[in-house]
Parts: sequence; structure tokens; C-alpha cells
Amino acid sequence: MDLWRRRLGQVPESVWERAGLQVLVLADNGLTTLPGRIGRLRELRTLDLGHNRLTSVPPEIGELAGLDGFLYLHDNALSELPEALGKLTRLRYLNVGENALAALPESIGRMAGLVELRARHNRLTALPDGIGDLGGLRELWLRGNELAGLPASVAALRELRHLELRENALTELPPCLAGLPMLRQLDVRGNRLTRLPDWLLDLPALEKLDLRWNDCPRTSPLTAELERRGCVVLL
Repeated sequence: MDLWRRRLGQVPESVWERAGLQVLVLADNGLTTLPGRIGRLRELRTLDLGHNRLTSVPPEIGELAGLDGFLYLHDNALSELPEALGKLTRLRYLNVGENALAALPESIGRMAGLVELRARHNRLTALPDGIGDLGGLRELWLRGNELAGLPASVAALRELRHLELRENALTELPPCLAGLPMLRQLDVRGNRLTRLPDWLLDLPALEKLDLRWNDCPRTSPLTAELERRGCVVLL
């Protein structure tokens, strides 16, 4: 059911009568609340609630055990997410960007199906340790937060290919990234880095390292060696 940009203001009652819905798009409708009745739609596989004015997500969202595609919660006014989100163990894509989140729930580590997590432009100062339990995660997008580091558990993200840490508060590259076997692209533009660690040479799959708008030396033996190996280094 596609109800994108219909100026609804609230979820129509007719939606709750469609128990067999697999896709529900309610984006850009000025929604300020999401009724707990969302939990009735247990056949949903994709739910789009982006570009609204939601200030909270009901815990009943955890009852949507069939969600195995996409959950869009970006561009709302969310300051927290329910721990019940961790019940969505089959979900592959979660976008909670452009909100006011100061933290992600620890239960996010139980979302074992996640392949891509987007949490851009929030107020995150740290990630939960449980993030390291997302063994299938391939892309992690964290631009525009207040992260000064990452938990050691990130070292367990053995499938991670793309990591965006642009515009955070990093003064050094998190050592938990050392040796991640599949990491291909690392974006740390606009942080406070002044030096680069030697372990960057231990990232076997690294293809692109974006260091622009930091205070790192313009040239160094380390970056020269990375480039010799075929990695694109942007300074």
C-alpha cells in the first residue's frame, strides 16, 4: 500500500484492516504519532515511515516479525528507539538517520539479519557494544554525529565493507578497525585526525580511504604504500 505524500496527518483506519499487507509506505505525511496497532500488520516485509514528525516509535513495532526488507524511520523527531526493535531479527536494512538520537538501543545487536545500518545526522556519542553482534553487517553509515571512538566489539564485524564516519569527533582512527578483512571503503572526512596508524596496512581489502578535512600530513610513507597497493587515498 503506497500512501506516500498524501498529507494524511494520521494513519487511516483502513490500514489496520489490511492484515495481509506486505509493504506499507507512509512517508512524508506529517505523522506525529504511530499507533500501537502497527503491531497487527504481522505480514509486513517493508515499512516506510520516513520524512514525518514522529517523536516516538511504539514497542509494538517489535511484533512485526516478518519484516525482512526495509524499515525507514529517517527524517523524524525521534530522541530514542524502543528496545523492542531488537526483535526484528530478519530485517536487512534500517535507516534511522536525520533524527535526534543520543544513543542506539543495546538490543540492536540482536538484529542478526541487518546488512545495512544508517544512522546519519543524529547526536550519537557512542555505539552500543552489541553492535559487534551484527555479523552480517556490510555497510554502516554514521556521518554527522558526535562519535569520539567506536566500541572494541566493532572488530567482530567481519563482513563490513563500507564504514562512514564522516563529520564526527575522532582524534584517532579507532583501533577496533585494524585487520577487518572485508573493509573496502573508509570515510573519515571532517574529523580531528592528526596522524595515521600503521595498522592501516593490515586492512587487506581497503580500496578507498577518504581523509579530507583532517589535519593529517599531506604525504607520508604510509599513504604512499597504500597507494602503491592500489588504494585510493584522498587527503
